Amino acid sequence: MTKRFSALAVSAVIAGGFLVTSVPAHAATPAGHGAIVSKATITCNERQMRQQIAQLKTKAAELKRLGENDAARRALADAAAIQRRLDQCIKADENQSKPFPG
Repeated sequence: MTKRFSALAVSAVIAGGFLVTSVPAHAATPAGHGAIVSKATITCNERQMRQQIAQLKTKAAELKRLGENDAARRALADAAAIQRRLDQCIKADENQSKPFPG
């Protein structure tokens, strides 16, 4: 009887391990209620991003003039982050338009 029980327990553990490892990651339940995960393409509005960068740089200059150096540094960091995203969008558009990159 104990051999049957231990064999059954080992079989259950192996089957459970197989099921846990074979379920794809995208089939997992989302973290929040009603959270929707989609593979949507990200569109970049270059004009809007450039305006945001200009506004943040103007804000940083004003803050620096007022003596708020930490806030000015944060505004410049935000502008740099938007610039990096803009550069990535432009690069992705250039690479996407080619039929064979290289």
